[in-house]
Amino acid sequence: MREVKLSKLSSQMTVLSMGVAAVLWSQAVSAAPAEDMPSTTLQTITVTANSSVRDKVQTDSVYIEDYTPAQQASHLSDFLNVVPGVTVGGTSAVNQRIRIRGLEDSNLKVTIDGARQEGKLFYHMGDITIDPDLLKQADVSVGNNSVTLGNDAIGGAVAFKTVDAVDLLKPGQRIGAKVHAGYASNNDELLTSTTVYAAPTDNVDLLAYYGKRDSDSGEDGNGRELFEDSKTESILLKAGAYIADDHHIGANFSQTEKKGIFPFRPDFPSRSEPPIPQQVKRDTYGIDYTFNPSNPLIDVDTNVYQTKTRILRDSDYINDPGFDFNAQVQTTGAKIQNTSDIATNVGTHKLISGIEHYKKESEMERDFVKAGSDEATNTSVYLEDQWKNGKLTLTPGVRYDRYKSPEFISGGKTYDNVVGALAASYEIAPLTQVFASYTQLFNGPDLSQTIFNSNGDKTYVNNDLKAEEGSNAEVGIVTTLRDLTVAGDALQLSGKYFETDIENYIEFVRSGGTRVGLDCVTGQSGGECQGVINKDEDFKIKGVELAADYKMNNFSMGLSYSRARSKGEKTGYSIPSVTGSSSESGDKYMVNLAYAPTETTDIGWRSTYVASVMPNTSENEIEKPSYNVHDIFMNYSPKQVDGLKATLGVYNLFDEAYASHSSRLNPIDDVATDFEKGRNIKASLTYQF
Repeated sequence: MREVKLSKLSSQMTVLSMGVAAVLWSQAVSAAPAEDMPSTTLQTITVTANSSVRDKVQTDSVYIEDYTPAQQASHLSDFLNVVPGVTVGGTSAVNQRIRIRGLEDSNLKVTIDGARQEGKLFYHMGDITIDPDLLKQADVSVGNNSVTLGNDAIGGAVAFKTVDAVDLLKPGQRIGAKVHAGYASNNDELLTSTTVYAAPTDNVDLLAYYGKRDSDSGEDGNGRELFEDSKTESILLKAGAYIADDHHIGANFSQTEKKGIFPFRPDFPSRSEPPIPQQVKRDTYGIDYTFNPSNPLIDVDTNVYQTKTRILRDSDYINDPGFDFNAQVQTTGAKIQNTSDIATNVGTHKLISGIEHYKKESEMERDFVKAGSDEATNTSVYLEDQWKNGKLTLTPGVRYDRYKSPEFISGGKTYDNVVGALAASYEIAPLTQVFASYTQLFNGPDLSQTIFNSNGDKTYVNNDLKAEEGSNAEVGIVTTLRDLTVAGDALQLSGKYFETDIENYIEFVRSGGTRVGLDCVTGQSGGECQGVINKDEDFKIKGVELAADYKMNNFSMGLSYSRARSKGEKTGYSIPSVTGSSSESGDKYMVNLAYAPTETTDIGWRSTYVASVMPNTSENEIEKPSYNVHDIFMNYSPKQVDGLKATLGVYNLFDEAYASHSSRLNPIDDVATDFEKGRNIKASLTYQF
């Protein structure tokens, strides 16, 4: 389960980071430390409103013995769903879809070791391919509260980080290894992995990881089969070296490849169509360089990367030619950022300046013949200053983006855009702070879904398309109370209200079959062309995130509540979603209990209740039903065998039959619903030496 510790707040951590981290405290497997705020360390997950200006708050928080998450994740939902405001839809690992406050990953900045994961492949499948066993950390920005996030981040950002050798090496150790095996009962899933890491010299570190995950079809809470017979292989290679103390250069390569027999449309796992062979694959290459001399004005962080995500499908397996495709998106980019600490007579400044450039390219082959390709590029510069003077902190920021759009979306139109941001926090009493922020938003037109890329054939190219714009505003408070019942206990209370305005919302309109497409010349409804248009109304998302968390000795308890609702200014409709159901999710309540009865044993219980919700859409309104899921888990690390840890958990304890509100969901048609797995018993064993 969770190891809970107390840690001190960094003296220059922003209260915005505190506020959002407080909401996550009891729900995430690890929260960003604040003063007298518990920090858990199994699978490090932090969440910040303004990660660019805060000091690193997870210093040394990823411990060797705690690298394997208690949740024994095989799907991103296994741990990201614990973040208030965040949900991950899709039952299959080829259909992982992250949403933040109802906005899909096409409106989120998603990175793996700093490499952007751009583009959309196929609306019946997810766009994020990674095995959670590779991860040590996921930084989640719930909402965009910083100009450093930039384009494609209207809803926020998720930054996945893979493990490093320095996370695993013991003091004085030159070489080590970790072996891991896990089993899940619902789909007979078997995971085996080996990590070897070394520091051959004092300034060089190396790591190599190989993991294999084999899965059969599972079943939901009503015994319906969830078709998936797959094999996954993951590789991670890393090398780093310090040069003359001040310089560090690193290189990394990661790959996740999943092959198997999946439903023809993976988000319809119960359809009668025969499943077919499919493959998803991601390759990510990266080089990073940091220069951090004793000069407080210089702290340079640079990364260069290329990542490629691909879906291949073989429909000849069911003698149905015409549906074979090889769809891929490749993103190449670089980012340089410098942080300067400046002390003055009227407070301190943490000045962040940076430049970023990336290019995303899509390519489609259908029946082994190239069908189309497109590309978009973005160049941006930004400046942000955290000025702290006594109890007051102000953080203004400005960003300029030059975005060249895809040719077959908006004719390669170039958008020049400037956005600004301002955040403030104030300590109104000891350990009690209020905060507020306002951030302007910009999102250039994305690549088309790759499988529909046809070099403009039967496509309406919208030369008048506007970029998505808007703003995100948040206010909140966080306070910590100590010594309430016993000496050393702590209760933290936090609350936040937010409003996100989105103008010129971009919608993809399909054509063919019974669908009403667009006129190929005018873009008006009623033609045979596909394309993208701006919705003729603006949308507003409103919501709250609350948390109450208590820690006493070896016991902790946490409660949280989150709510987000979207509404069009004219029709009152919710924001549309390409995944088949609306973007709305019901109010989410979470309860966490953690107890360490001995030094070697942790036990825990988690309950997630999602209330029913009635989305307001242009189609028939169908209520998404409520559900309540319970998980229990235990960790045991015997003193007799150093480095050995056993984990046992029962997930969906009462075999609830339900679908996430972020998945394809039709309450009156089980065939059109992507049900979650039923009861799942997981056991894992890790040995590190």
